Amino acid sequence: MKSLRTFSLIALLVLGCVEVSFAQLPSVWREEQFEAIDQSNAIMKRADGQKDLLAQYQVMRRAYAADGKPAFRAIFGQYLSWYQSFIGDYKDAELSFSIQQKPLADDAPSPLTQPGWHPLPALEYIPQLAKNYRAVFLNEAHNIALTRTLTVRLLKPLREEGFNVFAVETLYHQDIDALNRRGYPTAASGFYTREPIYAEMVRTALKLGYRVVAYEADASHTGDAREAQQADNLWKILKDDPNAKLVVNAGYAHIQKTGKFLGAQSMAEHFVKDSGINPLSVEQTILIPHQDRSMNHPDYDAIVAAVHPTQPTVFVDKDGKPWSLRPGYDVSVIFPEEHFVVGRPTWLALWGARVPVTVNGDVCQRHWPCMVAARYANEPDDAIPADRMVLDPVPLTTIDDIKITRGDYSTPLGQLYLRPDHRYRLTISDEYGHRIGSTFITVDASTDSTKEARQPQPGSDCSAPGSQNPSLPSLSCPSRSPQP
Repeated sequence: MKSLRTFSLIALLVLGCVEVSFAQLPSVWREEQFEAIDQSNAIMKRADGQKDLLAQYQVMRRAYAADGKPAFRAIFGQYLSWYQSFIGDYKDAELSFSIQQKPLADDAPSPLTQPGWHPLPALEYIPQLAKNYRAVFLNEAHNIALTRTLTVRLLKPLREEGFNVFAVETLYHQDIDALNRRGYPTAASGFYTREPIYAEMVRTALKLGYRVVAYEADASHTGDAREAQQADNLWKILKDDPNAKLVVNAGYAHIQKTGKFLGAQSMAEHFVKDSGINPLSVEQTILIPHQDRSMNHPDYDAIVAAVHPTQPTVFVDKDGKPWSLRPGYDVSVIFPEEHFVVGRPTWLALWGARVPVTVNGDVCQRHWPCMVAARYANEPDDAIPADRMVLDPVPLTTIDDIKITRGDYSTPLGQLYLRPDHRYRLTISDEYGHRIGSTFITVDASTDSTKEARQPQPGSDCSAPGSQNPSLPSLSCPSRSPQP
């Protein structure tokens, strides 16, 4: 498990992002937040003592509901949000913790106010921009899986441009050799890799032939020393292999090449200083949508209203130079507005790579809440699923305001997002990890099915046409022997 020292550092990063909403001395508020960090780490350690992920989340949820102190909620909301993303509850993950994106004095003027700037699909432009670089740094917000979706799709075109090493911040060094051999992440691979989109990112890199590496600093390095050792680990990869071209996934401002970073220097700034190599830095965490629109950066709403993007977008000028909102980054990505169907965001389709497959709550056989997980058919039970979700007709709203999924008191529906022309094994389990049922499905992109999955039996095989019409249930499970 990721060290509690590291989680404390992550929490410290957001201390300044939470405003005091009542009369209180700043020094007292900060002291209460430090106490909340220790309390949060203890709760997470207790949760990880549970064998099943859903049971772990229940510990986290109940702890949040039991303590209404503002300092605790401000800190522990981020911890809770990580686990909500792990179980596929992305809507509530965002509600539990989000950073308001305020304008800063050194923000660049909006591209809408400057002549000659025009939008382009990020998926087409960034690989072309990367041709002249030996390293590409991409960032993410750890609890907002939306900020990983473009990276998943960029891995293939970047591989075609010769990039061959994928360095991932969350990975544990002790599992890295086994991970490269088996080709998929497990709970032992890293912390954020428990989230299915993150796992899909690592899995995709391995399938494309990247060498996946860990670059986290050791536990004795904190603050600026951590940034410096991360940078040194990345530079060593390039020094040891003159043919290596590096794609790096990191959190938040670790990839900014200039500017203030917690009173010291970021990983990217150390990397540039040590190696003399200028990486392409792609910012993906600022110009994103929030369910509370007041938390959006002011430029975000204006850009979306003018451009109506349907996929991640960048701006370039007449000479092809990219626009960046903030200094220290080379290009800013603008993500489209969010849309939710049966409580799940449509960006889980990974910008056209996956299709929704509707699952009826009957598969849970009245074991509430239940976890529905879709793993690639050739991967075992310890593999992190390609997608997973929790179904419950009463979404645990009886304990304060924390829930697993949104729904009503009828049998719930949910949608998994899966790749067409792939075969998956669906497993249904209860809160304690006990198996309720399983089935194999083969996903295609047709839209002519309106049948639902109901009570799959162990060993059964399903045809699951992906539904382009989100209102149509799309999983049909006839009882027959699995196909080879």
